[in-house]
Amino acid sequence: MAEIPHLLVHNRRDNVGVVVVENLEANTNMLCCITEDNSTFRLTSKMDVPIGHKIALLDLKSGETATKYGEDIGKIVTDVAQGDHVHTHNCKTKRW
Repeated sequence: MAEIPHLLVHNRRDNVGVVVVENLEANTNMLCCITEDNSTFRLTSKMDVPIGHKIALLDLKSGETATKYGEDIGKIVTDVAQGDHVHTHNCKTKRW
């Protein structure tokens, strides 16, 4: 039986991926799929993350841009380590 991906990455330029399974737990060795070309890689989650929320694909420093779908989705406001949860507590819109 084929393994189901835990995380989807929409574009190779993205630095965050989206959790697509319920109850993702810390220390999960996630199967990650890049939908742009259907390639896969592995990444370990550092914390529990709800479905639909994002995980950092690499270390992100405060002030850097979060990228999803190859587009700017916000500014990182506190340092985020690879595998950490990315959401409104550490990523804010640049619109206001």
